Amino acid sequence: MSVDLTNRCVLVTGASSGIGRACAEAFAARGCRLLLAARRKDRLDGLASALQKRKGAEVLTTSLDVRDRGAVEDWVGGLSGAWRDIDILVNNAGLSRGIEPLHRGDISDWEEMIDTNVRGLLYVTRAVLPGMVDRGQGHVINIGSIAGHEVYPGGNVYCATKHAVTALNRGLAIDTLGTGVRVSSVDPGMVETEFSLVRFHGDAERADGVYDGLEPLSGEDVAEAVVFCATRLPHANVREMILMPAAQAAAVHAHRTS
Repeated sequence: MSVDLTNRCVLVTGASSGIGRACAEAFAARGCRLLLAARRKDRLDGLASALQKRKGAEVLTTSLDVRDRGAVEDWVGGLSGAWRDIDILVNNAGLSRGIEPLHRGDISDWEEMIDTNVRGLLYVTRAVLPGMVDRGQGHVINIGSIAGHEVYPGGNVYCATKHAVTALNRGLAIDTLGTGVRVSSVDPGMVETEFSLVRFHGDAERADGVYDGLEPLSGEDVAEAVVFCATRLPHANVREMILMPAAQAAAVHAHRTS
């Protein structure tokens, strides 16, 4: 059995592409009302229009940089009516920059990863969570990574941020115990999105090479796992889910056919 999500209010950060966009589509198919946040508002509006047309979804979009604490607080605090009662938060906004060893790393890259992957997740969760606790129900689903469980060459700071997400996910589960709020993490391996393009600062050829010779996960694969977490009966909770391509055994161990 699974929970009916019809009319549940779902907030997805980083919803303009990749896993976030796929999550928006998957929750819309379940009859949810969607709050979609990302920096690229034009993409969000195009997605919202498509979801409204194809699925009749109620969608509210906003241009939001999760690194901006004031903007996060103002937007969440300014939601009105039924939009204030967020049932499910999908903390998806995140990125990786560079693969240089630490002694040659770009400090601006480090700051962008730390501010987005850790502080941004904290800012959004801090803004949304009190309402869930007050209502005695809600679900925080964090998009982590295999990098939150392993460290690989060149992953130094990115892996550190995703280890932080793993720790925060576990700590949040302790903090909300008995409140009616559930906490989950979906931690994928290789997913073919804009992730590698961003990591390599727009070098498409290098980004494409990450997936050569194997079939990676898609954003839709991860979104399906997120919806699975959200639809468990109230007495059950998926605390952590590691989702990998069949061709990937660990962060740096993959079978390639060419």
